[in-house]
Amino acid sequence: MAPPLTIGYSPCPNDTFIFYALMHGKIPLRNIHFAPPLLEDVETLNTWAMNRSMNTTLDTRLDVTKVSFHALGHIQDSYTMLNAGAALGRGCGPLLITRPEQKTKPSSWKIAIPGKYTTAALLLKLFLPEHSETIMMPFDTIMEAVKEGTADAGVIIHESRFTFQKYGLVCVQDLGEWWEKETGLPIPLAVSPPVQALGSLPSKKPRKP
Repeated sequence: MAPPLTIGYSPCPNDTFIFYALMHGKIPLRNIHFAPPLLEDVETLNTWAMNRSMNTTLDTRLDVTKVSFHALGHIQDSYTMLNAGAALGRGCGPLLITRPEQKTKPSSWKIAIPGKYTTAALLLKLFLPEHSETIMMPFDTIMEAVKEGTADAGVIIHESRFTFQKYGLVCVQDLGEWWEKETGLPIPLAVSPPVQALGSLPSKKPRKP
């Protein structure tokens, strides 16, 4: 029997739902077996995948991993995208939030982001190309950081888009809505690509624009 494949995804409700059947034996996989999953925030998974792509020695190297679509463009020499398994959607994108008393221009804000290679960070760059000062932190700490003034604003993801009002914060821009209006396309959020070395798995590389 072949050794089990290592797999990682985030603990957000979307991921745990998507991977449930795979991890609990609900899908027949012939001779493919998985080790217990590693649950990490998406930027940690992005970083691990990029380090593997750059041949950096790591204790943790995942055969199958969730990554942001932003990160996927940087790791195509080591990972390839399956025909199924991507997360795209409408009305579910990152939000740019701040305190209601914030009066300065967004281009001057110190904005907290959930990681350099997240889709949220890329959307912020596209929306505010003149903006430069960002600070990276785990996605579940951004709202508190904005509330306490550690950051002027933040880009929030996952379930945070439904709870930011409880922190007394306001939405400046729904970045997903902006993307949809600009492109007419759903938001490419994340994808779960396997390592290319797995070989025989059916796959398809993303098309170049």
